[in-house]
Amino acid sequence: MATKKTNTFSSKPKSSNGLFGIWLGLSAIVILLDQISKITIERTFQFAELYPVTSFFNLTLAYNKGAAFSFLASESGWQRYMFTAIGVVASLVITYLLKKHAAQKLFCWALALIMGGAIGNVIDRVMYGHVIDFLDFHYKDMYHFAAFNLADSAICLGAALFILDELRRVKK
Repeated sequence: MATKKTNTFSSKPKSSNGLFGIWLGLSAIVILLDQISKITIERTFQFAELYPVTSFFNLTLAYNKGAAFSFLASESGWQRYMFTAIGVVASLVITYLLKKHAAQKLFCWALALIMGGAIGNVIDRVMYGHVIDFLDFHYKDMYHFAAFNLADSAICLGAALFILDELRRVKK
């Protein structure tokens, strides 16, 4: 008598816990790539040293004691603790949202990228007292966009995906 074999790799959707793990893993990858890139730049460059890559892009080593675009960078030091606290609280809220909405792919991609970037920059603030930036885009050496890093890039990409997800949700 033949018995029916069961397929252990069924096509059932992953559980929320399984998807939650994937989103945390994505955040961890962002953190890892961000920290590896910052350590590499820190060991390779002197502060403010420029390495031209193209006519509009340099690698450099810059320190940012503030937030995006050096916002509050010239303050006395309290901003380090405020931005660290904001990053930690945001990561806790995002973790809750990832767990609760694990099946919403675009939403969770956005949140996982934002959380990975936030934690990457929190690590810098805790370890060094500033964020390490190294990507320097410019126009004809006249206008330099504020230097940034992979964590900042992940946060911006995550924010763009979040907006796209909200626009798609509103459209429905």
